[in-house]
Amino acid sequence: MKYTYYLFPILFLFSCQEKEVIPEKDDKFCLNEDIKKKITIQEVKKEAVLETFSLTGSVTYNADNVVQFTSLVNGIVNNTFFSLGDYVKKGQVLAEIKSTELNGLQSENKSLTSQLLVAQRQLASTKSMYEDGIASQKDLIQAESEVNVLKSSLENIKGNLALYSASSEKSVFQIKAPSNGYIVAKNMSSGMQISEGSEPLFTISDLNEVWVMVNIYATDMQNIRENMDVKIKTLAYTDETFTGKITSLSQVFDSEERVLKARIVMKNKDLKLKPGMSADIILNKETKFTEPMIAIPTKAMIFDNNVNFVVVYKGDCDLEIRQVQPTTQNSETIYFEKGISENEKIISKNQLLIYESLR
Repeated sequence: MKYTYYLFPILFLFSCQEKEVIPEKDDKFCLNEDIKKKITIQEVKKEAVLETFSLTGSVTYNADNVVQFTSLVNGIVNNTFFSLGDYVKKGQVLAEIKSTELNGLQSENKSLTSQLLVAQRQLASTKSMYEDGIASQKDLIQAESEVNVLKSSLENIKGNLALYSASSEKSVFQIKAPSNGYIVAKNMSSGMQISEGSEPLFTISDLNEVWVMVNIYATDMQNIRENMDVKIKTLAYTDETFTGKITSLSQVFDSEERVLKARIVMKNKDLKLKPGMSADIILNKETKFTEPMIAIPTKAMIFDNNVNFVVVYKGDCDLEIRQVQPTTQNSETIYFEKGISENEKIISKNQLLIYESLR
């Protein structure tokens, strides 16, 4: 019994000492240096309210700065050596056309060359006879005139053959690029019959300047005017915003699309804007809110279960998930009349990471 009596206090003492060294669990979330590198902490400021609306549009080439090629002969396209969107250099052969006109021009060229040789011999003979007093001055003038007429006709034929880049080896007219640039329109293919003066066979543009054509519906007409500043977004460059102005505004509705067309002329740096590319055009509109409001970036908002939240930063270990109700917003900024105070700080990048950790 004595043995049992002395062992119990020892066990009890050991148990008490063991409980004293167990630390309390701290569940408080704090930002460490790794997390802070991934987020952005932004001080909240008041800004003038800017309301916007969006329109759709598309990019096209500047129709006032292009080179178009129209055939000067009738014929059939024998070969094409380019595709839509290709970059071509001045003088590059783009297509070959077979034409009966080429045979006629080449035959006429040979005939006139032969006639000119005969006329030049006749002129030399007449000059000799005139010097010997056998031929009259009238005969000499007539012989000189005939040579000059044949030379003029021959130069005209050769000029036409050079203009059409006629190839005697292949018996085809060669179409050459009249300038450097990109093929932005193509209306020809092998085997196609073409006519003199028909629609342009192709169009070349350097694309250093492009047009953005905007579709304006009747409900938006009152908000559009010339020289308005606009922002342009494309699916190809989601993180980039292009800026421009409405250069001209049509006064007639497009009969097919039933919209009014506006044009934005833009410099095309790095050729990022491609003809045919769709675009969203963002414009400012008049607002009823005349006083500045608390403004935060749209990307800083968290939308969860039909409720809006922001993560408010008070310290590395003092973070708050706050429910907020926006007053108005545009594509880049959300405005508040209450819920957030000026000079408070919010997390505006990777805030969802903090939101999940705090929950």
